Amino acid sequence: MATSEALPLREELVGTAITAAGSTEGSPTRVPAHRYHSPEFARAEHERLWPRVWQIACSLDHVASPGDYYEYRCGRYSVLIVRGRDGELRAFQNVCQHRGNVLCTGSGSGLRNLRCSYHGWVYDLKGELRGVPSRRGFGEMDHAELSLSPVRVDCWGPLVFVNLDTDAMPLDEYLEGVPADIAWADIDAFHCPYSVHTPAPANWKLVADGYSETYHVQTLHREMLGSMDDIDAPQHIWGRHGVSRSHYGVPSPRLSDPSDQQVWDSFIVTQGARMGIEEPCPVPPIPEGRTVQDLIARQLREHHAKRGVDLSPFTDSDQLLVLNQYNLFPNATVLVNAEILSVMTATPGPTPDEAVLSMIHFDRQPPDTPRSRPHDAQVPFEQADFGFVLNQDVDVLRNAQTGVRQPGFTHLHLSSEEIRIINMHRNLERYLDISPSEMSGGPR
Repeated sequence: MATSEALPLREELVGTAITAAGSTEGSPTRVPAHRYHSPEFARAEHERLWPRVWQIACSLDHVASPGDYYEYRCGRYSVLIVRGRDGELRAFQNVCQHRGNVLCTGSGSGLRNLRCSYHGWVYDLKGELRGVPSRRGFGEMDHAELSLSPVRVDCWGPLVFVNLDTDAMPLDEYLEGVPADIAWADIDAFHCPYSVHTPAPANWKLVADGYSETYHVQTLHREMLGSMDDIDAPQHIWGRHGVSRSHYGVPSPRLSDPSDQQVWDSFIVTQGARMGIEEPCPVPPIPEGRTVQDLIARQLREHHAKRGVDLSPFTDSDQLLVLNQYNLFPNATVLVNAEILSVMTATPGPTPDEAVLSMIHFDRQPPDTPRSRPHDAQVPFEQADFGFVLNQDVDVLRNAQTGVRQPGFTHLHLSSEEIRIINMHRNLERYLDISPSEMSGGPR
């Protein structure tokens, strides 16, 4: 089978870093490498970052019905999200006010109350203390003062966010221009069938960095070059968050005159499941005046129509075959187009050299499809399967974490093409009160 791995590259573009947001003036941006392994830096993140930011915790499908619950963990923090009998979505610090036992783990449905498994204290789904066994032994005790500690919770489309800071800005303000930018995609129509969670042998920032630039595509994802323009991939930064837009169904300008068959092969190898074709096959006849990208778009529409999903409201080149990759500070990547919604998050693990990598998968559903509970899979790192391309991103993590710990590696040296990583570190400095900046260099 011919794939882009075998395609010749244009010499003048080999190894270059060109994007619409790129700059050839100035110098690399230097970021201290200790941020990726220092226990002191990780401690500062736990104290001053994670309790103050909005984070994607789960999907709306996880907590769609009264009595549904979901435990979200981020490092040492545990948040319990519940759908009350009154239909309201609430979140609490996941701890009994008696002696600190966690109330719920995992996710599930059918809760009528929250009963501590240690001593049996009972809370209603609004977080109010309703029952204390052997109550007389506690003397005077005001139940109202022993309610569960609330956590902010809100939704953007089918994504559920939490924030431990009860005085935090509203979620829609925190997200800046992101929801308006992708409003055309109607992400409310996406439902979550499953999520996958795996421990990763790397700092959470190293995991997130891999989904924050396309500079590595020319090396790590060579198979994609036949069907992805990795050069004209414009980026935009709002403040906390950023986005890049990549065109699919067209070859990278790095390639030297690929054929339609090679573009077709590349798309099938890297993401053929999107159009229901997972094995190599000859490219179908292309009508006069049309392109292989048009053919891929038609196949996508026909495949989804079989599931009752109408993609006719969306244009081919701008909405169906452009992938919008949003990086939401601090730790989430949201991939969106007309038929894709996928979320990757990275949260801190037990040590600075470890993280938890989560993928929340969504499918666009026909109108009026009821939501159902997703399947949540906890998978060992060696057995995790995120798909052909994402597996390549994951496979590099262990070596990358080993590398950032070497004594001769003191700084990352980032290009303007890696502006979303640079922006993440600038925001980290704001939240961690690092002043003056530890970063140097950058475009003029």
